[in-house]
Amino acid sequence: MAAELSATQVEFLREKHIAHVVTLLGDGSPHVTPIWVDTDGKAVLINTARGRVKERNLARDPRVAISIADESDIYRWLAIRGRAQLVDGGATELINALNQKYTGNPDYPLPLGEKRVTVRIIPERISGTVL
Repeated sequence: MAAELSATQVEFLREKHIAHVVTLLGDGSPHVTPIWVDTDGKAVLINTARGRVKERNLARDPRVAISIADESDIYRWLAIRGRAQLVDGGATELINALNQKYTGNPDYPLPLGEKRVTVRIIPERISGTVL
């Protein structure tokens, strides 16, 4: 069952915080990576490349968890568990927008032949101090 992001949580996700995303390897063990994050107001948005461990894990098992803490106040945090949808359309635009948000540069340097994919995470459980 989906959980709804509050307006405050949406605002927090649109701020410049590094998230840690957890996917599940084939043996069920966790795979954790730091990642850029944003939202469309309903879902959490991240971006990766086709063929990477994260993408392969989510294609096999869409369960995912994300933890985000404000670097300037670590007691301001958000944790989300949910299910991922892999979306090809708009993935290059999203990585460029994330690059602008996190580095100030509007053009992400795509390696030759790399195919980007948007991971749209539908929240099922939300916890944290950002209400």
